[in-house]
Amino acid sequence: MTDREQYTPGPASGAQIRKKDGQLWTLVLVRELRHSPEKVWQALTDPAHLREWAPFDADGSLGRVGATVKLTTVGAPTPHVTETQVKRADAPKVLEYNWGGGDVRWELEATGGGTRLTLWGDIDRRFIAMGAAGWHICFDVLERLLAGQPMGRIVGPEVMKFGGWQQLNADYARQFGVS
Repeated sequence: MTDREQYTPGPASGAQIRKKDGQLWTLVLVRELRHSPEKVWQALTDPAHLREWAPFDADGSLGRVGATVKLTTVGAPTPHVTETQVKRADAPKVLEYNWGGGDVRWELEATGGGTRLTLWGDIDRRFIAMGAAGWHICFDVLERLLAGQPMGRIVGPEVMKFGGWQQLNADYARQFGVS
C-alpha cells in the first residue's frame, strides 16, 4: 500500500472565517510546517512544486511582483483559467495575487522548528467548508512534499473520494456555522 492509499487527513483545525461583503468571506488557514520559510516559499511560487500539491497549475513563477501568470484549476469539469498578476512577493515572507476573482495572501513566519504558514483566501460563503477541507488536504500534501515524501496532489472532485474529506467538510461547516 502506498502513502497515498493510507492517507487520511487530520482533524479540522487552524481555520477561521472573516466577513468581507455580500457573499464574500475570507478563509484563514494556519499550518505549522517543519521546514524553512525559504523551502516553503519555493513550494508556493515554483510551477513544478505547485503541480505537486496546489489546486491549480501555474504557467510561470509567482515569486516576482508584477509577474503575469495563468493559473488553471485542476480537476474541474472544464478548466478554469485565471490570469493573475502578482501583487506582492516579499520572499520568503508574503505572497499576494488574485485567483478566481478573489485575493490570495500567503504569510510565512519563521518559527523555532520551521514555518507558520497562513493562507488568507477570499471565498464565497457557500463554499467555505469545502474550501477549508480542500486546502487542509492540500496543506497535508504540501507537508509530505517538503519532507521528501511526495504523494501527488489531491484536488477537485478527486479530493471528495479520500477517507476523511466528508468528515473534514462537516467539521468545518459546524465550526463556521454554515451548511
